Amino acid sequence: MASVLPDTEFPLVVRTDFSDDRAWRDIERVAREPVGVDGFLAYLTFLDDPSFAQLSAADALRLARGAYRHGFVVLADATSMRGPDHPVLVVDLMAEPGRAFRAIPQSLQSVENNLSIANMDFAEFADLADSSRGGIFRDFE
Repeated sequence: MASVLPDTEFPLVVRTDFSDDRAWRDIERVAREPVGVDGFLAYLTFLDDPSFAQLSAADALRLARGAYRHGFVVLADATSMRGPDHPVLVVDLMAEPGRAFRAIPQSLQSVENNLSIANMDFAEFADLADSSRGGIFRDFE
């Protein structure tokens, strides 16, 4: 397993499950698509490195203690690969380290944009996911 999360310009989406290449490509493609009439983008770095296989949220907390400077990390794990909507795991690294929620790739633009500029905090997204159908953040509606 890797020893640190790399320092990146944008928050990471880390592939932790290598069972389905097509699902991974779908997650990346959908997360990169412009959203809404204004074409908002998710500013993310996608990491497809087998040394991160089976990385858990607890592992991510430990590995983020190095040069990684973002307040959250996104994990594309086994649940992401198998789920019909590919819900990824978003893990808080700062306010409530280890708190996590699932989000569909289409919603990562909202998550990343709002967390990166501190327009919303992690708990707001986690609470929205907790109160939504299936415990997955899909949208603000």
